[in-house]
Amino acid sequence: MTATITRLADVATVPTPIGPFTAIVDTDGAVLASGWTGDPTELARVVHSSLRPTELRLRDSLGEVTQAVTDYHDGDLTAIDAIAVRQHSGEFLTHAWEILRKVPAGEPVTYTEFAGLSGRPAATRAAANACARNAAALFVPCHRVLRIGGQLGGFRWGLDAKRWLLAHEARGSAADVPAHR
Repeated sequence: MTATITRLADVATVPTPIGPFTAIVDTDGAVLASGWTGDPTELARVVHSSLRPTELRLRDSLGEVTQAVTDYHDGDLTAIDAIAVRQHSGEFLTHAWEILRKVPAGEPVTYTEFAGLSGRPAATRAAANACARNAAALFVPCHRVLRIGGQLGGFRWGLDAKRWLLAHEARGSAADVPAHR
């Protein structure tokens, strides 16, 4: 008989201008998953199976993680930079997520540019896959990657959320960000 290992994680949801934002953190405070949803169970499904919690403990706040989310949405675009993130995958995806964390707010890149920054300039589809498989939205800012020509591309949390984030980071209005084509 094998024992089931309980993997506990804390979760909290806070209101933001684009809807509820939920984060799941490991026992050491590293973000396992985050995004604009009020459903922690939905969010837990995007955590890699080797890290996925088996039990979620609801909290009012996750301390510095919750504060960073609030501060970011209030205009401190660097508030998210120091928050630890833990994701698991192959070597390229892990590296690509680290590179995404270095793309400055207000300076979006194309998928092609992101592939080049990640060390594989011909791997545009792999770069897009890194964005699609990113579980830690906002903290690993995949919303900062656009299609060639400025089209938004996709975003797990919706194109309206992506458009808002880009406009927020540009410190302009939503009209400054290209509409979905």
